[in-house]
Amino acid sequence: MPFLPLYFQQLGVQDVGEIAMWSGLSLGVTPALTAMMSPFWGRLADRYGRKVMVERSLVSFVVVMAALAFVTRPWHVFALRAAQGLFAGYGALALTMAADSAPRDRTAYAIGYVQTAQRLGPAIGPIVGGVVAQLVGMRRAFLVTSAFFVVAVLLVLFMYDERPVVHTEESGARGRVTFRNVLAFENFILLMAVIFGLQFVDRSFGPVLPLYVAELGTPVDRVPIVAGVIFSIAAGAGAIGHHVCGALLRRAPARRVIASSVAVGAAGAVVYVLAGGVWLLFLATPLFGAAIGVATTAAYTAASSVIPASARGAGFGLLTTASLAGLAISPIVNGMLAATSIRAVFLLDAFGLIALAVVVSRLMIGASLPETTAPATEEI
Repeated sequence: MPFLPLYFQQLGVQDVGEIAMWSGLSLGVTPALTAMMSPFWGRLADRYGRKVMVERSLVSFVVVMAALAFVTRPWHVFALRAAQGLFAGYGALALTMAADSAPRDRTAYAIGYVQTAQRLGPAIGPIVGGVVAQLVGMRRAFLVTSAFFVVAVLLVLFMYDERPVVHTEESGARGRVTFRNVLAFENFILLMAVIFGLQFVDRSFGPVLPLYVAELGTPVDRVPIVAGVIFSIAAGAGAIGHHVCGALLRRAPARRVIASSVAVGAAGAVVYVLAGGVWLLFLATPLFGAAIGVATTAAYTAASSVIPASARGAGFGLLTTASLAGLAISPIVNGMLAATSIRAVFLLDAFGLIALAVVVSRLMIGASLPETTAPATEEI
């Protein structure tokens, strides 16, 4: 997807503004439609099973990615990306499956592992995609991507064992669970706001970081590599944060873990605001990335603890909608704000994270999660 503008050039679009328009529309339509459809697919998964819904989503990606190799017009790309958004949803269901598969005292570890993979995938994907496109060409790269989704379908089909999940404390939560019921669960709306805020802040760096690196005195020819390294550090630190969250939740309730990690992220954003040189960004980024990773996994784990297994698909679908809303809104708001001052973007991040920390510490009902224990080596 990062190379989509080049693909539009191959399709005969030469005007830079037109390329930017088609690229923006095609990249934006998928998360927008996914945000709307995730609760619907999650609700169907609650009724008919997670496995079949994930297989449905992955098979649609096999078809869409293969079809992208044969398009001849820009609107073909947009239409296929729209179809991809309509039939997506495996990301939220993967988290649901992780929560279902793990004992309740291992839920944080299971969600953390899946989120680590979700964060590392986009970090590594553009590198792999660039190599593949160089070796086989842009069109055939879509066929290679389609083949990766075929592998994913086979993994789910033959290796995921979907068994009924029964928790004794949920035995009274029978019958039809509506979206209104899910929103009424303890802390759920607050956790949706937390996930939206974390995603909004996390994605604020994309439109402005290269410009900020240049503003801090980095030579123009080194801006891409320096910004790329900082993005990679943030992704790696976020993955570590996802991974260690389970251990932190063993020692403290979810409310304290979320509030503390969000406060640490705010401190990292303040360093960005005050930075007088690029070297300070290299110090603040690991702090910021790890804090966002910990807070995100803790929020999903806390939500999982209050959602009955029979409604987890709908619940995680709504959480994904909040996450994708942050993903869609953040670049627009922060791009406009950066027109005034790039530092104002990071100042907004800092204030937003401080507000989240205060709200969580004051309003979140502080029920501790079930005691988590580190997974045994042979079970990893």
